[in-house]
Amino acid sequence: MRCYCFRNVEPFLAEPSAVVMEHLRLHAYWGLTTLDIIGKLDAVNSDDVISWIMQYQDESGGFGGNIGHDPHVLYTLRAIQVLALFNKLDILHTEKMANYIASLQADDGSFAGDIWGEIDTRFSYIAICCLALLHQLDKINVEKSVKYVLSCQNVDGGFGCIPGGESHARQIFCCVGALAITWPSSLTCKKTCHFTLLYNLVDASVQVCYSWWVLSSLIMIDRIHWIDKPKLVQFILDCQDKENGGISDRPEDAVDVYHTYFGIARLSLLEHPGLKPIDPAYALPVDVINRIFLSS
Repeated sequence: MRCYCFRNVEPFLAEPSAVVMEHLRLHAYWGLTTLDIIGKLDAVNSDDVISWIMQYQDESGGFGGNIGHDPHVLYTLRAIQVLALFNKLDILHTEKMANYIASLQADDGSFAGDIWGEIDTRFSYIAICCLALLHQLDKINVEKSVKYVLSCQNVDGGFGCIPGGESHARQIFCCVGALAITWPSSLTCKKTCHFTLLYNLVDASVQVCYSWWVLSSLIMIDRIHWIDKPKLVQFILDCQDKENGGISDRPEDAVDVYHTYFGIARLSLLEHPGLKPIDPAYALPVDVINRIFLSS
């Protein structure tokens, strides 16, 4: 697994092989976090990674997906997460970054992903996660952000991208994660949203990434005991490429670094032997989160 993850991080540090991939450079977070969970982060040169990351910062304080790309809150979170892995958040101009993120909050508490204005509860979670990791949540109106997220909960208990939007496991993770970070007591929604989560888990189109969104959400709302853990572990193990490493979305499909991360992260949530524990809200190893919040 270490060799597969390293092979899939390394190309992001070299020249891009195709134009269609150039916006994905900061998604090396997937491979790097996987390496950390399996205890092999030292397989990459931290100085090279850090200098590479900092090339993507825009003068606004946000990060783009590549050099010269517009800043976006998603890539800003990826940069923060990668730097957190290497304990290098101190090199960031946190005030400037926080102001950039705060500028994306609308009057109703929602967040846009960038200056072009698309609204999505994913961006609410991402903005809140960024600011929490930077100790800058006071830059936004947290009360309004919580009210907006809660307004996106549907009658089935799930959450959508916007008020009235279709419920989806990814959006449930984002909304429950945002609430877990800002207002844990608001997770009384656990009485209803686990039904939608379980539907997403048993649906015929289930994939490894869905399993992460569902499991992490169930943990945050204290419903993990509803899950058959051994069967879920076996599903992930069946998605492995046992010869070359890596994990696919489903058994027999081609592996990729994205699903390898989600598979390893899910096994970590299920307390699989040999893996570092991962925080279900921040999607980073628990020791990284403890270093950020307990050593401050």
